[in-house]
Amino acid sequence: MELYEYARPGLMAGKKILYVHGFASSGQTGSVKTLRLLLPDATVIAPDLPVEPEEAMGLLRSVVSSEKPDLVIGTSMGAMYSEMLYGIDRVLVNPAFQLADTLLRNNGLGRREFHNPRSDGETSFLVTKTLLDHFREVSSHCFGRASEDSTRVYGLFGIRDNLVHTFDLFREHYPQAIRFDGEHHLNDSVMVHSLLPVIQRIDDRQNGVSRPMLFISLSDRLVNHSSGMPKAVEILSQNYETHIFSGVDYNFPEKCADVFAWCESNLGVPVWNRVEICNHKNLLLGDFLIDAEPEVNGGQEFMGTVIHFGSDTFKTWEDILTFFSRLCGQ
Repeated sequence: MELYEYARPGLMAGKKILYVHGFASSGQTGSVKTLRLLLPDATVIAPDLPVEPEEAMGLLRSVVSSEKPDLVIGTSMGAMYSEMLYGIDRVLVNPAFQLADTLLRNNGLGRREFHNPRSDGETSFLVTKTLLDHFREVSSHCFGRASEDSTRVYGLFGIRDNLVHTFDLFREHYPQAIRFDGEHHLNDSVMVHSLLPVIQRIDDRQNGVSRPMLFISLSDRLVNHSSGMPKAVEILSQNYETHIFSGVDYNFPEKCADVFAWCESNLGVPVWNRVEICNHKNLLLGDFLIDAEPEVNGGQEFMGTVIHFGSDTFKTWEDILTFFSRLCGQ
């Protein structure tokens, strides 16, 4: 993928982002370079963290105090630290809340090499029982003020993460727990397709932006022509508050779970928490409705603009994207 094609000028424009790297990494990680490319109008601060967790937390709190970032993004160990930077919007990617146990289980004790160059020139460090005890002490303070920040923290969890499994622990304290198609470490695809949509939600809230409402009716006919749907939904979500809704037979409520699972697997982060069950389209309040069956359940009575997927004008998702591109987000 050509990253420059996914750059989002204007997103987080004029704002500061503090990136908190993972274990054995540094501020020179490739994820920082990618983030700067994708968000060219934002300032990304990425310090090298000390190995000792108390020192790392001290450094981060000092950076927060001096730089006053608008957003903190932490990965793995860095996400564990970031959770405790209260009062700021945060995105925690695969947070390693039980880092000591994770290290002991996967790496053991001994000398470890840093994955990226560091400003102090250090290339390796020792993992000792004392260091693990220090990690346990620091991580024991996680969630201490979670109730104060319940709407300001997003958790992103790779469904194929084989190192850290803290989704259930996170959602005990924060409601915004999101699964994404990925592994433990960030890569370019995850940053584009999963991290950027979350950053947009945060940026919109910070700026008081209200986007036009777009509903997409999830029907068998639409699913059967869904090859271009994930890309279309991702693009549309950049300018519209995009919701998926589906009608479910009242006598088969268990099918609701199937709808949510399909959306999570096929459409991903852009529609997280924007999937609704509704059997009466005429009750929906929005600006646009994309519907392959507008004649069913009151679609023709929708008060906004109805876009009939499969009609001569809108045979494909490319036709729909062309239509919306001419509207320029209006």
